[in-house]
Amino acid sequence: MPQKDGKRGQGAAPGDEVGQKFHCDNCQANVTDGVRISCSECAEFDLCPTCFSRGIELGSHKNDHSYRVVTRHRFPIFTEDWSADEELLLIDGLRQFGMGNWKDAAENVGTKTKEECEQHYLDVFVGSDSWPLPAMDREFENKLARPTSDKRSRSATPGKVKVLSSQPSNHEIVGYMPGRLEFEVEYENEADQVVKDMIITEDDTAEELDLKQIVLRIYNGKLDRRLYRKNFIFDRDLLEYRKNLAAEKRRPKDERDLLNKVKAFARMQTREDFDQFSQGMLNEHALRQRIRQLQEWRRNGITTLEDGAQYEVERSQRLSRRATTQRDSVHLLERLQKIAASRTIRDSASGAAAQKHGRKPASIVDIETADGIELLSGPEKDLCSRLRIFPRPYLAAKEVLLAEYARVGSLKRRHACELVKIDSSKARWIYDFFVETGWIKPPVREDGDVPAVSIDGPMPVYLTALDTREQPVVKSEF
Repeated sequence: MPQKDGKRGQGAAPGDEVGQKFHCDNCQANVTDGVRISCSECAEFDLCPTCFSRGIELGSHKNDHSYRVVTRHRFPIFTEDWSADEELLLIDGLRQFGMGNWKDAAENVGTKTKEECEQHYLDVFVGSDSWPLPAMDREFENKLARPTSDKRSRSATPGKVKVLSSQPSNHEIVGYMPGRLEFEVEYENEADQVVKDMIITEDDTAEELDLKQIVLRIYNGKLDRRLYRKNFIFDRDLLEYRKNLAAEKRRPKDERDLLNKVKAFARMQTREDFDQFSQGMLNEHALRQRIRQLQEWRRNGITTLEDGAQYEVERSQRLSRRATTQRDSVHLLERLQKIAASRTIRDSASGAAAQKHGRKPASIVDIETADGIELLSGPEKDLCSRLRIFPRPYLAAKEVLLAEYARVGSLKRRHACELVKIDSSKARWIYDFFVETGWIKPPVREDGDVPAVSIDGPMPVYLTALDTREQPVVKSEF
């Protein structure tokens, strides 16, 4: 298969780094300088003699297809320094890339420059007496075409880099086409849509002509604004983004901030005026900094420039030590936070284990500032504080239990624990609290006795301290 590549293929000989090359479609061996077998029925299918002798079949190619044996044609036919292969490559390049495109045609030949290709075509074809055909009756004593007089080593010459086309992706500013000096998306990009179908005819009335003229004036105004913005970009060298960014990074941060603030005045001034204005602002900024520095020296009793320079050195050293101390403090703080977090996780695990075995929580939670605290009575606040439950979850559990009790008429402890989606021990304590206060009644046994209130594990102290004879006033939604 023919390939046009600037890299040497497998088994390539020196001097074949550029131009058209041929490779075996099976083993990918370079057969440019040797004998290759070209299939006459498959397009651009070549095999080396080894693969051909093995009867290789690939894709639609079969080993019974007709073929032809192709070798390099190094003999001259028109001039002594051009071989037959180079003549064919020149004609093929002009046919592919167009007449006069000597650069691409020379790259297709691979061994000649564009000047040599152009001069050879003019001498052999255009200057021939039998134009458009060249002279076909020439004979040469040499069996091989001699190389050109240019002694430069073409194999050592790096591959030519093709110039990028004018496309939006071929510039450091995305969307800009340098060859056309245009952007992929212009200012007022949809302005052309209004006038693209406009037609002015002799049959138009005066009103229609006036309307079309107004539309055209609006369109011309948009074009003027678009041109103004493009000229502004070109005049200020804003397309050199990397260069401007590098120059901006070399400035101190305070100067960058100042220049970014004054960029708003660029549209009101010419380039020279804005550069002068920006430089004046930078000079003023530097003078203000210098004045503040001198004032600081005076407050510290410094009267000479030598003492001021020494003061600045010591000041920078102090700031460096302070920054180091702050970094160490931050590292220490992070370490302490990690230790505290691990201890909190360990204490939480211990508290969960204690709740699982029915023990009283280790500490009392302060809920005086929690949301919904105003809806609880004093005993309920004490209950939530000791059970480590915030008011809103407690009120939700209370609503569910009282609603179920009002619907059924009685409520068992086990059923209450199933209704309230919290820890089972806390649900039992809440149930017993409601029974003690008289808000709900447990189911009556068959013998007529009411079961005693008790839970697994020790009874919390707060239940014995609650006054069950007084009905608490609860501000709830039910």
